[in-house]
Amino acid sequence: MSRTTVGAPGTPQRYAHSLWLLSARDLKVRYSTSALGYLWSVLDPLVMSAIYWFVFTRVFHRDVGEDPYIVFLISGLLPWVWFNSSVSDFTKAFKRDSRLVRSTAIPRSIWVNRIVLSKGIEFLFSMPVLAIFVVANMLFEKNPEQVAHIGWGILWLPVAILLQTILLVGLGLIVAPLCALYADLERTTGLILRALFYATPIIYNVSNLPGAFETIGAFNPLAGIFTLYRMAFFPDQWHTQTVIISAVMSLLILALGVWVFRALERPVLKEL
Repeated sequence: MSRTTVGAPGTPQRYAHSLWLLSARDLKVRYSTSALGYLWSVLDPLVMSAIYWFVFTRVFHRDVGEDPYIVFLISGLLPWVWFNSSVSDFTKAFKRDSRLVRSTAIPRSIWVNRIVLSKGIEFLFSMPVLAIFVVANMLFEKNPEQVAHIGWGILWLPVAILLQTILLVGLGLIVAPLCALYADLERTTGLILRALFYATPIIYNVSNLPGAFETIGAFNPLAGIFTLYRMAFFPDQWHTQTVIISAVMSLLILALGVWVFRALERPVLKEL
């Protein structure tokens, strides 16, 4: 490919081209080595949603979330899978391709951003799961109060994706270099993600939290982002304060990530 197509070294065009090539390589390797390929992007959130739906609607009496609960669940689980898989991969971002990281002239932040992009594409690939359940609910649900309706809130979807991208890039710029320098942080990150799943409004609303926990839960940056994802189906769940907090915290984490990454880039290269 010509230089005029991809841009000169060090230009945004060259960076974007390299980012796309690396992300496409990740997706190609992931799907080509699996018999089910793309279906794994659908099966993972589908199975998780089915389990939680069964537990909270058939085994236990549910007093959290919104109806239809399966739509409420999936609209939170899909972005969570993007978040969880990205942060998990951040812990190995530099070690997995250490030779390329050392030798490439491309800014090293690309090894973080390529994970965010490839996992984000997988997230978009999984969206048909949500669409299928929304359509099935509209067709087969006899109780009008249990029917999902798509409203104007769907316009918030691009904002939710943008905020989650900003949050993930910021976290990646922090997690990736720290895990490259301190191996124990890889397992620690896994434990934090397990706890964060239950601290994030996926199977419940922030408003379902009792007392002071509702205020504390609003400071989870994912809380406002997930609110935006659900606005298409649950517009009455809008919470201005939570959304603003998420936007501010995402931008602050991005700024902190840029600072941490610049401070640790040289030590990481020496470690690799």
